[in-house]
Amino acid sequence: SGKFFRNVILDPEDTLGIIKINENGTKYKKVWGYKNGGVPTSELPTHLSAHSAKKSLCGDKSRVVMHNHATNLISLTYVLDLNTETFSKELWKMSTECLVVFPEGIGVIPWVVPGTVEIGNKTMEKMKDFNLVIWPFHGIFGTGATLDEAFGLIDTAEKAAEILVKVISMGGRKQEITDRELADLAESFGVTPRKGILKL
Repeated sequence: SGKFFRNVILDPEDTLGIIKINENGTKYKKVWGYKNGGVPTSELPTHLSAHSAKKSLCGDKSRVVMHNHATNLISLTYVLDLNTETFSKELWKMSTECLVVFPEGIGVIPWVVPGTVEIGNKTMEKMKDFNLVIWPFHGIFGTGATLDEAFGLIDTAEKAAEILVKVISMGGRKQEITDRELADLAESFGVTPRKGILKL
């Protein structure tokens, strides 16, 4: 909490930390890091809720929960309808990589005060069906088996969002990847797009 990502490489023990949660999940203790009085993120309840949801579904196959403030994804929450179908399809159409990487789409929750148990619970519910969850006007959560997988997932969505922001700012599309072409892409890569998003 209150640290800057760019300082991690300079002083990881000051900017990062490892905690251990007690058996009944009511307390934590610092194991490493957080020197100079540092504390975990205010989003800790959401991280723990997301871990709980993924562990119940995937066991140890989804060990990382990552949250950041991806600029272009946040920007899109101001101009797109706030639902899974719209966000998923818009990003799938910006980069063929997206449908392959997140065929289940992106979960979207309504705006909730950050750092609360309520936002943790809403995120946890979405994490049961999605590996990416957008918080309108705030940021995104991504999960994966490794740090690289979780970051790569968010990065893929963010790159597509950047393309969409540029396309919108240039006056919109004159052509696009069609739903039929997306379905062909999915078949070629052996993935199943979330039901109801593609209109065939």
